[in-house]
Amino acid sequence: MPGRAIGRLVVVGVGLIGGSLALALKAAGACREVIGVARHRRTCEQALELGIVDRAATELTEVLPELGPGDLVFVAVPTLAVEEVFGILREHLPAGVTVTDGASVKGSVVAAAKRIWGEVPDFLVPGHPIAGSEQSGVAAARDDLYIAHRIILTPLENTGPEHLRRVRQVWRAVNAEVLDMPVEEHDEVLAATSHLPHVIAFGLVDTLAHDAENENIFRYAAGGFRDFTRIASSDPVMWRDIMLANRDAILKAVDLYSANLSSLRAAIAAGDSDQLMGVFTRAKAARDHFSKMLAKKAYTESMKTQEVTFIAQPGGAVEGSLRVPGDKSMSHRSIMLGSLAEGVTEVEGFLEGEDALATLQAFRDMGVVIEGPANGRVVIHGVGLRGLQAPPGPLYLGNSGTSMRLLAGLLAGQSFDVTLTGDESLSKRPMNRVADPLREMGAEIETGPDGRPPLQIKGSRKLHGIDYQLPMASAQVKSCVLLAGLYAEGETATTEPAPTRDHTERMLTGFGYSVRRDGARASLSGGGRLAAGKIDVPADISSAAFFIVAASIAPGSDVLLEHVGINPTRDGVINILRAMGADITLQNEREVGGEPVADIRVRYAPLKGIRIPEDQVPLAIDEFPAIFVAAACAEGKTVLTGAEELRVKESDRIQAMADGLSILGVNAEPTPDGIVIQGAGEGAAFGGGTVDSLGDHRIAMAFAVASLRARDTIRILHCANVATSFPDFAGLATRAGLHLQPA
Repeated sequence: MPGRAIGRLVVVGVGLIGGSLALALKAAGACREVIGVARHRRTCEQALELGIVDRAATELTEVLPELGPGDLVFVAVPTLAVEEVFGILREHLPAGVTVTDGASVKGSVVAAAKRIWGEVPDFLVPGHPIAGSEQSGVAAARDDLYIAHRIILTPLENTGPEHLRRVRQVWRAVNAEVLDMPVEEHDEVLAATSHLPHVIAFGLVDTLAHDAENENIFRYAAGGFRDFTRIASSDPVMWRDIMLANRDAILKAVDLYSANLSSLRAAIAAGDSDQLMGVFTRAKAARDHFSKMLAKKAYTESMKTQEVTFIAQPGGAVEGSLRVPGDKSMSHRSIMLGSLAEGVTEVEGFLEGEDALATLQAFRDMGVVIEGPANGRVVIHGVGLRGLQAPPGPLYLGNSGTSMRLLAGLLAGQSFDVTLTGDESLSKRPMNRVADPLREMGAEIETGPDGRPPLQIKGSRKLHGIDYQLPMASAQVKSCVLLAGLYAEGETATTEPAPTRDHTERMLTGFGYSVRRDGARASLSGGGRLAAGKIDVPADISSAAFFIVAASIAPGSDVLLEHVGINPTRDGVINILRAMGADITLQNEREVGGEPVADIRVRYAPLKGIRIPEDQVPLAIDEFPAIFVAAACAEGKTVLTGAEELRVKESDRIQAMADGLSILGVNAEPTPDGIVIQGAGEGAAFGGGTVDSLGDHRIAMAFAVASLRARDTIRILHCANVATSFPDFAGLATRAGLHLQPA
């Protein structure tokens, strides 16, 4: 039968875990036959009556001889009973049969295998389904138990590839998510996230059950108590075995919890508000991302694991008043400088996208108390320039290059070692551009191959100021060096070959730190202090750019974009589009927290191709994917040069846009430092088709805007990373007039 994952499935232990896999595989038609093995005949009879198995036996030796290659034995017995089953398998298991298990402690399973076989055999794939229920036994089995639940496999070096493939295929056939993890790491993670909560729940209920004066606790218990102590209804025999089998890891987790509980008690007794808020905010953030924390990612897992496709139907116009999310560059810097300031910093308009949240979580991991974000509001309890603490592990920064490059500067002068890691996309991006000048300042930094992440930064290094001439225009490199200068002796200066965004210099000044600026040169002296304050983050012009372009290319459009930052180091998109003939006016210009802000009104106007001035390139570096869409709709040719930086963003944006435009019928020729686009003028500029954003949020949003002037549907692949800078882009775009649907 097509789609079968295995031939026969033998379930040893037909309870909740084993029975649910049997039911799910039968429902999916993913195996030829299910055979149950249980000690008690009544259990076998129940499994047959409930349709869980096709046949059943009380002795494993009765069914093993008929198995062969392609069949699977699933050992679903309590942890300490696994070794007995392995002993039977050693004597009677036919060649070619795969064996896996569902025990909670993988170290115990591996040790049992070594005692029985002398080594872990290649056909054994240790595994652990992270699923369960208050109920246990054969009657509790259900076919949907594993849907969207995680299955952790712990293969060893000698695990047979075909056996591993077969087990993965079985779990995927029941719609589970399969992860791999080393044995020791699995047991440590599960000790903290599963075994310790059961210790606490069993202990709490047992304590209260012995307190006669508190008999009403159970009668009037609120939902929180009921929800937490629900796990104390789990099978006592199973949990006794788990506690004994994973003793060392559980004791380590219990000791850590006990120490933290004592610290929390002391904070309550002392009325220490900051300490309590720190515990509660860190705990809330961790709980909000609990499923991702299980994979040992600090706050988020690679967006690459999510599959989001945008379906953009042709046509439409953009109208109304819109406010796009807060400026990402300023959101990053508000968290960084607010954390290092003395006092409490209040931030309004914070961008709650994945990139900015990566920065926020990094500082939480370094001991900073941060309240929120809630509706764009964040309250940061600063610890001063020397108040950061060593994080418990590597700082995982997702897809955020800004977080990694700016943090490298701030952390180069700390007293502790730290490692900065990121997702698959960030791990491909060049980091020597910040590591090299930091090394000149005395920092000790190791990078991965070819100067790429992870970054390993050694603490307690004495930094000295440098006068750094940037080889390329880069706000991230400039900011990194200046932020390291906060910890350096003497003056630290940067000189850039072309203007770049100056949010770092402006915000440092806003926090009371003296920054000297003289044309292309910015400098500061180390040893100062940052004073907390209030920050109002304006809307991000990089996000507004997609709607500026949308209104410029779609006939009938008239949109007002409210409270947008128009920093002169960021307004290249306005200057370039105006040069192409766009109808863009600035209204209600004002200054908020040292940053120029305006409402931007955009009405449709025919565009013409231009040669983009190179002095505008650094001022619009993040907006070029959207500008390329405008160029495809313009009359005549648009030529971009001097934009090599676009090739080392989240993707090679020059090549990615050229490929996508070509698929949609646009004549787009990439060059080493730019692109040449032949515009279509009036009418439809794009055909339909499927384009790949390569996980780059700005590529995805640009092609969504292109649908306004398309003849047919545009499908845009790998759009999950749009959340890194523009949460709910699809929703806002749809309300504005685009025909966009995530799938």
